[in-house]
Amino acid sequence: MNFQTAVLFLILVCTSCSKREIDPEFQAYSLPVPEHFPQPVFDTENPMTREGIELGRMLFYDVRLSANNKVSCASCHDQSLAFSDGVALSKAGVSATALLRHAPALINLAWANNGLFWDGGSTNLESQAFGPLTAHDEMAQNLYELTEELNTVPNYVTRFKSAFDAAISPQQVAKALAQFQRTLISADSRYDQFKLKKAGGTFSTLEMRGLELVKQKCQGCHSGELFTDNDYHNNGIDALFSNTEHEGLYMGRYRISYDLDDLGKFRTPTLRNVGLTAPYMHDGRFKSLEEVLDHYSEGIRGSETLDPLLPAKGMKLQEDEKKAIIAFLHTLTDQRFITNPAFQAP
Repeated sequence: MNFQTAVLFLILVCTSCSKREIDPEFQAYSLPVPEHFPQPVFDTENPMTREGIELGRMLFYDVRLSANNKVSCASCHDQSLAFSDGVALSKAGVSATALLRHAPALINLAWANNGLFWDGGSTNLESQAFGPLTAHDEMAQNLYELTEELNTVPNYVTRFKSAFDAAISPQQVAKALAQFQRTLISADSRYDQFKLKKAGGTFSTLEMRGLELVKQKCQGCHSGELFTDNDYHNNGIDALFSNTEHEGLYMGRYRISYDLDDLGKFRTPTLRNVGLTAPYMHDGRFKSLEEVLDHYSEGIRGSETLDPLLPAKGMKLQEDEKKAIIAFLHTLTDQRFITNPAFQAP
């Protein structure tokens, strides 16, 4: 992001902070929180409405958001893959150049209240949207030109007025996208049926063993019903963290915090739908769950910020333990989530 874009970004974020009271004409929306989930905490400056969510869904799938009118948010976030993209480093952007980080899956973002991107460089979904929108190798959009282009579409003019009682602006684009993404709730896997003692919630002996192993060995970071602590950890995939390449992208959370204790720490992704979201890690280096478990078993690389929950010499998992863990992880696949018509292109 160049200096001019950065200044524009700050202006847009600051000017988007005014409150809007919900008018009776707006269809206020109450997020359906699963009964075994915690209550989400997110930006109340952007109250959700049905109009805003539907507008966000339209924008999510609209290639007009990119400079060449060929790239949408969905280009890197495919519903059938739990809103991931199935490649290590995407080349789907305007420049057709491989990105430097793996596109994360979009799952249960209403609970993501401790930063977004792999290093927490964005505080919330509203500010996060400007990253891919303006990044040269992603959508490369000029925000003024985006506003002008959307204003040529009568349906958008009407929908922005309906959703926000305001004219089209980059701030409202970001707010609408955030509202839609907060509805992407995954909580209907076989694991959830098991947890809630519902029909279909049965586990095999192997899956039950895998559940116990995940509780013992993984839930220090992949905790609770969200299967993430929304925090940052050095999980031992590297021992050195370069500051000389790509503006410190490989330094993890340190790039944002400038705290040496954060070197090599990246955001914990959820394990939900993990069977659909390969490849894995912030750079997509592991192609399969088997490779991930091999890393935790024998491939840990030590450094001063290695998470204390990880044994420096690895977990030394037996092959039957790896199979059990993988069997359980597949019970977290939510078929309803990846086929829900409410999340599909309008």
